[in-house]
Amino acid sequence: MPTYEYKCEKCKKKFDLTMTIREYETKRIRCPKCKSTRVKQQISSFQAVTSKKS
Repeated sequence: MPTYEYKCEKCKKKFDLTMTIREYETKRIRCPKCKSTRVKQQISSFQAVTSKKS
C-alpha cells in the first residue's frame, strides 16, 4: 500500500498515512494532532519493489 505524506496548514505538523488507492480517493484527511481538515499533500519520493533485477 502507498504511503502519503501530509502537512497540516493549521498546526504545521507533518504526518504520513498508509492507505489503499481507493481510501486515498474517498477519505477525508484529518490532522492527527489538531483534527483540522486543512491538510496539504507533500511531494515525496517512492520506491518500487520488483521481482526482476535490472
